[in-house]
Amino acid sequence: MNTRSITSAQPPSAAPAASSRAYWLKTLHQWHWISSALCLIGMLLFAFTGITLNHAADIPSTPVVQNKVLELPEDLRAALAVKDDEPGNAALPPAVHAWLSAALDLSLPASEAEWSPEDIYLSLPRPGGDAWLRIERETGGVEYERTDRGWISYLNDLHKGRHTGLAWKWFLDIFSLACLVFAITGLFILKFHAAARPTTWPMVGAGLVIPLLLVILFIH
Repeated sequence: MNTRSITSAQPPSAAPAASSRAYWLKTLHQWHWISSALCLIGMLLFAFTGITLNHAADIPSTPVVQNKVLELPEDLRAALAVKDDEPGNAALPPAVHAWLSAALDLSLPASEAEWSPEDIYLSLPRPGGDAWLRIERETGGVEYERTDRGWISYLNDLHKGRHTGLAWKWFLDIFSLACLVFAITGLFILKFHAAARPTTWPMVGAGLVIPLLLVILFIH
């Protein structure tokens, strides 16, 4: 005699619940992989520079200093003449700014310089180093110095957002949001699978408790 297995039907309430679970799992996985793709390279960079920042004193670095000495043309010196009502800080005159950018082969920012009766000083901070520009107002002599501390220092400053400008600031904000989406969707995916994986919540709890104990016990 042929036998036929009888499959018990699911309760009416189980089908919508299973469908809802499948929908949310699919949605969470989609957001999880998209956010992970967006922040993957950034996370690798920040993880690497987290190590280099933590061991900055152990990583040797030899700064490279470059100096340039120039002289402003006679027709541009009049724009730097001493005035009784001059402000303490002001941008360089456009003609002087354009000439210096071309002569020094760099993109000078439009930031304000420090004006004094003797000279004009423009600070040019940059990631991975420093730079400055000084102009003697009477003679038109220009001195430019640039210090480069290497690519490790450059990456460390990117990590800290030090002297990186508005565009990098926006990137850090967007990258941080992508990391939040990645972490939060990962947490909800863990919740869906936790019933079949008993070690899920103990491991999540360890990720909270371990750094908390380190802060309480060793950081004062």
